Amino acid sequence: MDTFRSLHAAGQFLILPNAWDAGSARIIESSGASAIATSSAAVAWAQGYPDGNALPPEILTRTIEAITRVIGIPLSVDSEGGYSNDAAQAGENILAFVNAGAVGINIEDGSESPDLMCAKIEAAKRAGEKAGVNLFVNARIDVLLKQLTPPEQAIEETLARAARYRDAGCDGIFVPMLTREHEIEAVVRGIDPLPLNVMCVANLPPASELRRLGVRRLSAGASIAKAAISLTRQLATEFLADGDSAAVYRHVTDKTDINALFRR
Repeated sequence: MDTFRSLHAAGQFLILPNAWDAGSARIIESSGASAIATSSAAVAWAQGYPDGNALPPEILTRTIEAITRVIGIPLSVDSEGGYSNDAAQAGENILAFVNAGAVGINIEDGSESPDLMCAKIEAAKRAGEKAGVNLFVNARIDVLLKQLTPPEQAIEETLARAARYRDAGCDGIFVPMLTREHEIEAVVRGIDPLPLNVMCVANLPPASELRRLGVRRLSAGASIAKAAISLTRQLATEFLADGDSAAVYRHVTDKTDINALFRR
């Protein structure tokens, strides 16, 4: 658990791929990741649910158990909004995630009141204490993602929420859709000393520039899962069209012994 926290220290730049099940997590670990996060969207899709607090939390708990069984690096779990509009119940859900092996969580405010988000952060920290884990709580601010204010007010509102969430006890701030360099700099300054997490999107500055700007964590979000889904659809469509085995096998380029990844 302290290992994961140390990856966010000043001067660090954590690149955090997001998995959706034990298999994807183990492949990501074998690719050289120092830590893994789950993507709430990707986990939900893999289990046949839409994103958006629809996944039953007990299914996420089982997914965490499956992932932590096969990896040896820290796991942070996207808990969406804690799967409840009641802070106490969200805390109970997060306690189950921590007991299953999570050492960090994301929790998001979405369109909810910042007051409720603060209560959820406090409940999450208490859950970590109850489990004996110094839980890293990453507070996701959705002002930009959900366009909760006019564009010219978005950074001001983001920073106002970040200050409240810091006072509630969060350990990091996550701002999806934060892509403009001057706005990234403003948020980094405004939340100091907390680390800023940004999310992989098509128009994000390169990692070297993010690091220069002071970002300390870059998450893949659902992008890896989306790429896998896109390729799956393409290959299935082509295979169904003409049954061309060679066309499928042109994409089987990784020679990894997959079974060996799971032999412990």
